[in-house]
Amino acid sequence: MSGLGDHAPVLAWAIDITALLMLIAIALSFLRLVRGPTLPDRVVALDLITIITVGFVGLFAIASDVSAFLDVAIGLALVAFLATVAFAWYADRRAAQFGQEGDLHDREGDR
Repeated sequence: MSGLGDHAPVLAWAIDITALLMLIAIALSFLRLVRGPTLPDRVVALDLITIITVGFVGLFAIASDVSAFLDVAIGLALVAFLATVAFAWYADRRAAQFGQEGDLHDREGDR
C-alpha cells in the first residue's frame, strides 16, 4: 500500500475486522433469505447481500490497492438497483392481479 507510512498496520487491522463483520452480516442476511417469511423479506435480504458484496469488493480494492475493483463494485450496484426495480414492478403486478393492494404476503395459494 503506497503512501501510508506508519498507518499500514492499523489499516490492515481495520480491513480484517471489517471483512469479518461483513461475512457475519452476509451470513445473517442469508438466514433471512432462507427463512423469509414473506417474499418482500426475501427480496430485501437478497438486496442486502448484494449491497454487502459491493462493500466487500470495495474493501478488497482498498486492501489490494487496485482501483479496477471499484468498477466491479459500481457495476454490481447498478445490477442490484435494476433487480430492486424489477421486483417492485413484479410486486405491483402481482398485487393488481390478486387484488391485494398493500398485501404482498407469500401464501401457499398464490404460487
